[in-house]
Amino acid sequence: MTLVVPQARALLLREARALWVAVLFFTRLPLPSLLVLTPEDQRRATAYWPLIGVVVGAVIAGVWALAASRLPPGVAVGLALAAGLLLTGALHEDGFADVCDGFGGGATRARVLEIMRDSSIGAFGAIGIVLLLGLKWQAMAALPPALLPAAIIAAHAFSRGAAVAMMVALPYARTDASRARPMVGPPGARLFGVALTALIPLLLLSPSGQLAGMAAVACVWAVCFLWFRHRLGGYTGDCLGAVQQLGETGLLLAVLANA
Repeated sequence: MTLVVPQARALLLREARALWVAVLFFTRLPLPSLLVLTPEDQRRATAYWPLIGVVVGAVIAGVWALAASRLPPGVAVGLALAAGLLLTGALHEDGFADVCDGFGGGATRARVLEIMRDSSIGAFGAIGIVLLLGLKWQAMAALPPALLPAAIIAAHAFSRGAAVAMMVALPYARTDASRARPMVGPPGARLFGVALTALIPLLLLSPSGQLAGMAAVACVWAVCFLWFRHRLGGYTGDCLGAVQQLGETGLLLAVLANA
């Protein structure tokens, strides 16, 4: 018994550090950084990505609910999307745009990786992000108000779970230093917790919405998996952002089609 309590305390502290790092990395909340940040903290943080999605989705849904009580549906959705972009720093949208530029403009693996590292946005990225945000905006505005909060939360959580699954299925494509490299690696035994966190928000939807949403994200994931494996032999941080964004949009559209 004397050993169990210190071990439990150490486990809780370790997971708390990982969650803190996940919030710092995946959001722009003004939280203080850890005095000592270890590679293990960063690797463990990825397992909390779907939980971050639940929080981000809940914030977006909350902003929408407040705005929709006084403003037209399209304006309320626009404000909700803006809140999400501010909360995450458009981290995943930036990754999606980089993937559009890299895969659209790069003829070789090396050139794709080079383009994706460039922080500037090109024609493919600009077109892709406009279409992506436009689809999300239209889908959210068209969803029944009673269904929209659940769809938002489920889409953000499940799409981030799909991104973690990509880390399990493919190797990391870059060999040089990158912002995402410290967090690279499958969650191992913690994958069960990742799956639960990603799947539970789907219970907020109807059975048909759950099936349609999972099918849509599965299709997105399969296409991205084959594409990334063919062009890069693996994934990058930008690729994970693209999986999240496409999965989120696909789930929203699937729920709308079955509303």
